[in-house]
Amino acid sequence: QVQLVESGGGLVQAGGSLRLSCAASGGTFSSYNMGWFRQAPGKEREFVASIKWTGGRTYYADSVKGRLTISRDNAKNTVYLQMNSLKPEDTAVYYCAADAAVAGLPPPLVVGEYDYWGQGTQVTVSS
Repeated sequence: QVQLVESGGGLVQAGGSLRLSCAASGGTFSSYNMGWFRQAPGKEREFVASIKWTGGRTYYADSVKGRLTISRDNAKNTVYLQMNSLKPEDTAVYYCAADAAVAGLPPPLVVGEYDYWGQGTQVTVSS
């Protein structure tokens, strides 16, 4: 059983930056693909970014490419989301998620394919 705890959310002005962290425990972190998702009020949870268990490949939603960067530190059992040039439409609860990696397959991009979820951290971007 993997436990995930997000941190780093907060209130920031448009154009600002935040770095989210997600600390994992209870499993072999390096064997999991990791993803970040977000959910705005009244909307469905959506994919933001994912990173392969090796850290060698990353994937992004078109809406965040060039502004958000996912990374991981397997020695610290932590995945990060560096968020730059933030926009009001980035306002949401951000969740990290873990997927048990399968050799040869990329990290999933959909909510239903992840096995474990954190409790979320609120990011609010003011205009």
